[in-house]
Amino acid sequence: MSPAARSAVVVGNPKPASRTLAAAVRAAELLTGAAPDLVVDVTTLGPGLLGRGDEAVRAAVADVASADLAVVASPTYKATYTGLLKLFLDQFAGGEGMRGVTAVPLMLGAGPAHALAADLLLKPVLVELGATCPAPGLYLLDSEGAASPALDAYAQRWGPVLRATAAHSRSAR
Repeated sequence: MSPAARSAVVVGNPKPASRTLAAAVRAAELLTGAAPDLVVDVTTLGPGLLGRGDEAVRAAVADVASADLAVVASPTYKATYTGLLKLFLDQFAGGEGMRGVTAVPLMLGAGPAHALAADLLLKPVLVELGATCPAPGLYLLDSEGAASPALDAYAQRWGPVLRATAAHSRSAR
């Protein structure tokens, strides 16, 4: 990505500084060639997520909405993404809140049974919020996390597509 491009990581794991966070940061680094400009560990936003108007939540939403590329990550809970992530995503305006953001849905789980969760459950929400998701979602095993060889393979295969889409979206803003 160009020096002016901004990347963000959003993690909806109830545990702060989680394996999900480490994997999402690593994904952003591999996709962009640099550390993310913004990291939102949603659990740190606390009770401000339960209503509207919390300044820290509003600032985090605005920062994510201004990113060119966002890795949005969650562990798999009850076969889907966490309610914590849903609370954060509900703060975005529907259809427009993530317009111009190229998003990568990322989920971690204990086994392959939920390997399609990122595509079937998280990606549609991101698209509903206006994000562009030109690549498949990414699913990683908890046991591998940030060390997963799937991260490198994904970045090699989809990095060029994601960077090109992010650059195009930035120029169209």
